[in-house]
Amino acid sequence: MTGYVSNAVINAIRWYRKSVSPLFPPRCKYLPTCSEYALLAVQRFGAIRGLTLAFLRLMRCRPWSDGGIDDVPQRFSL
Repeated sequence: MTGYVSNAVINAIRWYRKSVSPLFPPRCKYLPTCSEYALLAVQRFGAIRGLTLAFLRLMRCRPWSDGGIDDVPQRFSL
């Protein structure tokens, strides 16, 4: 069950995916993409925990990382 803040975050992510993301070429080295990951994390864990996981995911995306499959965990853990 998502609350008001979670819905606002989900709508913001969906707006980003529809309006901003198409302006740039695809370059994500992870599956799912960072915006998909953030959307799933917020839906699964709520705004605070979901955004925390999304932020940590963005911090893992650096030039020397290998990328690959990085699914949202079933249970919240850092």
